[in-house]
Amino acid sequence: MTEALIGFAAVFVLALLRVPLAFAMGLVGVVGLALVRSWPASLSSTALVVYETGFAYILSVIPLFILMGNFVARAGLAHELYRAAYSFIGHFRGGLAHATVISCAGFGAICGSSIATAATMSRVAYPSMKKLGYADYLSAGVIAAGGTLGIMIPPSTILVIYGIVTETNIGKLFAAGVIPGLLCAALMMVAIMVIVWRDPAAGPAGERASWRERLRAVKGVWGVALLVVIVLGGIYGGVFTATEGAGIGAFGAFLFAWLRRTLTWRVLFEVLVDSARTTAMLFTILIAATMFANFINMTSMPYDLKEWILHLGLPPLAIVGAMMVIYILLGMIMEELAMVLLTLPVFFPIVVGLGFDPVWFGVLIVLVVQIGLISPPVGLNLFVLNSLLRDVSLTQIYRGVWMFVAALIVALFLVLEFAPIALWLPGFMR
Repeated sequence: MTEALIGFAAVFVLALLRVPLAFAMGLVGVVGLALVRSWPASLSSTALVVYETGFAYILSVIPLFILMGNFVARAGLAHELYRAAYSFIGHFRGGLAHATVISCAGFGAICGSSIATAATMSRVAYPSMKKLGYADYLSAGVIAAGGTLGIMIPPSTILVIYGIVTETNIGKLFAAGVIPGLLCAALMMVAIMVIVWRDPAAGPAGERASWRERLRAVKGVWGVALLVVIVLGGIYGGVFTATEGAGIGAFGAFLFAWLRRTLTWRVLFEVLVDSARTTAMLFTILIAATMFANFINMTSMPYDLKEWILHLGLPPLAIVGAMMVIYILLGMIMEELAMVLLTLPVFFPIVVGLGFDPVWFGVLIVLVVQIGLISPPVGLNLFVLNSLLRDVSLTQIYRGVWMFVAALIVALFLVLEFAPIALWLPGFMR
């Protein structure tokens, strides 16, 4: 137990010294395992982790879904989704903000990345909201919050990594994310309604579109909608695995971009480089977290902590609720993926020992990651927008996200209290 606590403290100290968290976890994992066992054992374990992670077939789902999202993004899907959503609801007060949430949900069903969704929608939605006279705090807040839908609505990079680390069925995790993702989107739209009720000038209404314009806008998204149905429907129906579905999705997205004549050789090169860069970042964090987890598992911490919590006599749901509070607090000061991989070796055995469904816990994990992504002071989506929206101050971005943080906390409470929200759809899978 003492060795594990020292290890966690060392990771936090290195992080405060601005050492990238992946390198901090990897370094502490290697040194810690060497001290607990021996240097030959530690180096051998490290080499094995790097080799097995790099050559694991199931991990190929990560670059394939990233590639799928990049192809579709370059094909202009975000603009089409936004235009379609705006044509139906843009004439309402706060309509552009609502359209942004819907577009983020649709783009998230292809992209699987929160940062990519927020960055793309900042280029698509913000100019329109600025032109119509939206308050900067509402524009930035809704883009930052809507971006988090990219990791809840499947395919989700976080759910894939959670499934791999905990050996939970990825197809069931994807199914579990659908209803909570729609719930989050609905609650964000409620938050927008509250904001424009309190400050009507923040989100003025746009012009009403004709039905001809609406039908024309919808035609632009049918191809990708079909792609999503084929990929996710095939995974849910057991026609193919998540990895095979990712491959089909990536190829379909390539055809979609090619047929729309947006795929030049230069764009193809940029898509491949960007996908490789993102994949390398995720694999680096995953390898480092696995090395750190191996060290933690060699100590008595997971067993001791599990036994201590089980003997406290607290209701099991209260214990999981306390974990969620810890995650939310950590998410305010740590990078979210690293935070999850850092804590899973400790928390996951406790959750399973309490008899909870790993699929349900995976959805809770994504919800707290969503909250962390937009929680000041270091929510990653906030800094992405701060770098892209030069005219919006970080203070305005902070001001704009609080109502959406509250909406996601409500979603977390509902899924925590009513597990069928997450488990109903996976129950239909074989």
